[in-house]
Amino acid sequence: MKFTLVTWNINSVRTRLDAIARFVDAYPTDILCLQETKCDNGNFPLEHFRSLGFTHIEINGQKAYHGVATLSRLPIERVETRDFNGTGQARHLSVRLAGAAGGGPVIHNFYVPAGGDVPDVEANPKFAQKLDYLQAMERWSARQPGKKTNQAILVGDLNVAPLETDVWSHRQLLRVVSHTPVEVERLEALRRSHDWVDVMREHIPPEEKLFTWWSYRARDWRKSNRGRRLDHVWVTPALRKAAVSLRVVDEVRDWTRPSDHVPVLTGFDLRRR
Repeated sequence: MKFTLVTWNINSVRTRLDAIARFVDAYPTDILCLQETKCDNGNFPLEHFRSLGFTHIEINGQKAYHGVATLSRLPIERVETRDFNGTGQARHLSVRLAGAAGGGPVIHNFYVPAGGDVPDVEANPKFAQKLDYLQAMERWSARQPGKKTNQAILVGDLNVAPLETDVWSHRQLLRVVSHTPVEVERLEALRRSHDWVDVMREHIPPEEKLFTWWSYRARDWRKSNRGRRLDHVWVTPALRKAAVSLRVVDEVRDWTRPSDHVPVLTGFDLRRR
């Protein structure tokens, strides 16, 4: 089975409906994982997505904040949502790709807390919440069975830029939330806990700059290019060979009323496991 999967922090799904329609018309997308939908389940624009061909839809929404949604042209089965730090916030959704030979992989869609502005757990409860959330993810990940056989895909806005080349200036961002050493250490502990493979850096060498987010504050985001790689695609070792292509579609950042994040498109071929 072949399919394309897109992860995209959409920063309000109802605001970006035109951009989503334009994207999926230009870039064939089988599975679309959205974060920060900012929409409760009852007001999610189901019919719009069905008109685009996404007839299999699972959502975990919340009014005005957070929220994740996984929309698919292929059959999917809801697995669960998890509240990783007991806040009641809608930040996780997992589904299983149905119909794949031997049982399809589970796709985890995450929106990790941003963490506020001050990287101090005493002065900033949001930063403490973020670190707790990543630690809870690590404990959950470590309990997953069979590192070599487990078939799982983990995508989303993890809100951490781990490598020096994942930010526009390593030195200047060391004390900026998303690239502080403690966040990077927590994310790496999560990755190691189940030997997750960083698909983006499998396809784009770690020594190359790679961003998926640019602030709205920049007058010319492309000229200043002060970006960060906050969005990620990970797979378990059993699916390492199945992730056959990857593209960061940064031209979307130039479209009308864009999100500050851009889509990341990954091609999968499950025959290559």
